[in-house]
Amino acid sequence: MNPPSWLFPRSLLWRTFLLLGAVVILSTAAWLQIFRSYEIEPRARALAQNLISVVNLTHVALLTAQPELRRQLLSELAIREGIQVYASEPGEKISPMPDNPVLQLTMSLVRQQLGQETRFTLRREGLSGLWVSFSIEDDEYWVRVPRERSERRIAVRWFAWGVLALALVLLAAYLIVSRVSSPLRTLASAAREIGRGRTPPPVEEAGADEIRTLTRAFNQMTTDLSRLEQDRAIILAGVSHDLRTPLARLRLGIEMSQADDSLRSGMHADIEDMDRIIGQFLDFARLDGGESIQAINLPSLVSDTVERYRRMGHAITLTTDTAEELPELPLQPLVMRRALSNLIDNALRYARTEIDVAVRRDGKEAVIEVMDRGPGIPEGEMERLKQPFTRLEQSRGDSGGSGLGLAIVDRVIASHHGSFELAARDGGGLVARIRLPLP
Repeated sequence: MNPPSWLFPRSLLWRTFLLLGAVVILSTAAWLQIFRSYEIEPRARALAQNLISVVNLTHVALLTAQPELRRQLLSELAIREGIQVYASEPGEKISPMPDNPVLQLTMSLVRQQLGQETRFTLRREGLSGLWVSFSIEDDEYWVRVPRERSERRIAVRWFAWGVLALALVLLAAYLIVSRVSSPLRTLASAAREIGRGRTPPPVEEAGADEIRTLTRAFNQMTTDLSRLEQDRAIILAGVSHDLRTPLARLRLGIEMSQADDSLRSGMHADIEDMDRIIGQFLDFARLDGGESIQAINLPSLVSDTVERYRRMGHAITLTTDTAEELPELPLQPLVMRRALSNLIDNALRYARTEIDVAVRRDGKEAVIEVMDRGPGIPEGEMERLKQPFTRLEQSRGDSGGSGLGLAIVDRVIASHHGSFELAARDGGGLVARIRLPLP
């Protein structure tokens, strides 16, 4: 069972929040415990001295006061000082003292001054307070001191200061971590754009020196990759363009030659294969082409592409039974047609049987599937064949090709935030599946 995300967050900001908050709370609790430990003896001595003074003064006042004025004296003590004096009675109900370090030390100190027979309780006959006994001749009395004099209450302002300190620490953590996490989020977003084959704008160099150094290195890497991509595209486009000129001369020479029809047909097929390979080089070199994003009806785009192949005499079955549920998708129509055409060309080239194309909705994704009944691809080779200039030398590798068709499809779909996968088809063959997120 995974722990809840609020307890173990992933973001650097909230992890720092929780860490600093826990440090402040634990340090405050430790400080409070240390303070209480060192405060026990001074507090007990002060409380004991207070009780001894109250008992002694009450004892002396009762002894020296005239009998007819004692009631008035006790009433004055109760009104002015909150101190009440009661005579001890047989069978009275008193509660035992709790095992509190301060109270236990206080009782020990008071008994050293007033005698070991001095009794204490916090509740007598249902009335709470700090009760201390004393004797006058053979009579025992109780002095009741208000609990407020013996209890230490932490003022509300201390809690307010603690909350304020915690808020200041978390605010400082937010300011510190946000200056680190914000550039990191920007770098992560730019890195994702590079992974999709795009060139993001330079990231602003801001923050601490380490963040600036990282940003500067990232911008330099982006510039180098962009320059390398441009150089590669220029080289591929230039070589491919230059190769088409001698191919055109070869095609013309074949038409003018006296060779028999079978030889001329074979040479024409070889030239067409070479021309198709050169076309894939050009497609790979100008993959984005600067085409703008448009709202496209995906089933219509697939249907138009399939219809073009049908007019060429190819047997392709199209299934769009859930097409009405698909909303328009933000796509680059030309490159998407090129990607779908590459999948259909591969299926026709290797399977040489009827091709099935399906468009459907799968949850929050639109799915395009191109299925054939060819020899298929070993499962361990499927991911490798998505790399440029990679070919399979076994069952599907005997029909020529440049090894760029699947790489073009993979880059096109990645640039549209989708995924491209190859899978074995039930009953034999291959399924090339495109998944595009729905808006």
